[in-house]
Amino acid sequence: MKSITKTLAPLLLAAGAFSGAAHAVQDLPGGPGVRQLNLHAAATRIATEQAWLHWFMLITSTVIFLMVFSVMFYSIWKHRRSKGHKPANFHESVTVEVIWTIIPFIIVILMALPATKVLVAAKDTSNADVTIKATGYQWKWGYDYLNGEGAGLSFLSTLDSTHREMSNDGGNAADKPDNYLLKVDNPLVVPVNKKVRIITTANDVIHAWGVPAFGVKQDAIPGFVRDTWFRSEKVGDFYGQCYELCGKEHAYMPIHVKVLSQQDYTAWVADQQKQMAARQDDPNKVWQLTDIAARGEKIYAANCAACHQANGKGAGPIKALDGSPIVLDADKTKSIHILLNGRGAMPAWRQLSDTDIAAVISYTKNAWSNKTGQVVQPSDVLAQRGK
Repeated sequence: MKSITKTLAPLLLAAGAFSGAAHAVQDLPGGPGVRQLNLHAAATRIATEQAWLHWFMLITSTVIFLMVFSVMFYSIWKHRRSKGHKPANFHESVTVEVIWTIIPFIIVILMALPATKVLVAAKDTSNADVTIKATGYQWKWGYDYLNGEGAGLSFLSTLDSTHREMSNDGGNAADKPDNYLLKVDNPLVVPVNKKVRIITTANDVIHAWGVPAFGVKQDAIPGFVRDTWFRSEKVGDFYGQCYELCGKEHAYMPIHVKVLSQQDYTAWVADQQKQMAARQDDPNKVWQLTDIAARGEKIYAANCAACHQANGKGAGPIKALDGSPIVLDADKTKSIHILLNGRGAMPAWRQLSDTDIAAVISYTKNAWSNKTGQVVQPSDVLAQRGK
């Protein structure tokens, strides 16, 4: 008995710890809920209509199912052979044929009318207050504000690096947050009660941009432009994910939309414009290795470490940068062309500025064991962009 107790004790403790961790997870406002069975709480009129349609269709179909099968089973039971009933011998009935054609037709029309109304409204992207292009990359989102307040803003939205580290450790952290694998470094910010048009496209493979609380989901296809829209009636944080299986990092491509009041949104736009102006580097500036490598380390941590690892060793099909012949090569254009155009599983990074690309290459050429002493200048990158 003692041996059995000793054997089971660790298992019971582990089960207790797992149960405690499971109970520690809370609903995420604007995101998934614990043991959620219904649709997300709606934040837009379209999402509310979709939820109504969901229940309308479900209840209507259930009632029809119960009525049809109740009549069928009642008829089978009531007129069974054991009670002496004999099968009737008759041919087609025009009346019956007309009835069971007209009634389903009417039912389908009654179901189609409200569904068509919502579908047409969901596709009407005209008269938008703000237009934003969402570009899918392996594996992050790029946002460009095209029209409306905030036009000209542009940034990448990437999974928070601390969440990726939790996942790399097996996702068993006791203090795992409610927004696990949904936190990003730069959320998409929009104003409340404004029509926001989202234009979707992709840089490499098919992605899909969607936020359940808004009732929107639109494919992002390379070489094509699609669009959708939403008007959030609530301020707060809302979450989604890429809804197309886009590669091995598919699970690490979240969508975070922050809806602000008009006053707060205006203040956010002003702050972002100041930051963008500060980041407008002179492409002809000559950087010292220490300064540009320090900048490159931050860019690497935000955009590259998820695949190539913080130690530059890579993982699986992802090639190592530490000791890489291309990184060590004195011909800096080889590294520049890979970042500008991509190669194999490596996506193109043209969306980064010339200075950022020069910085991350300079960092990789001098980090870990790659002590080359080589410096890539922004002007070197600019010279290769059109080639």
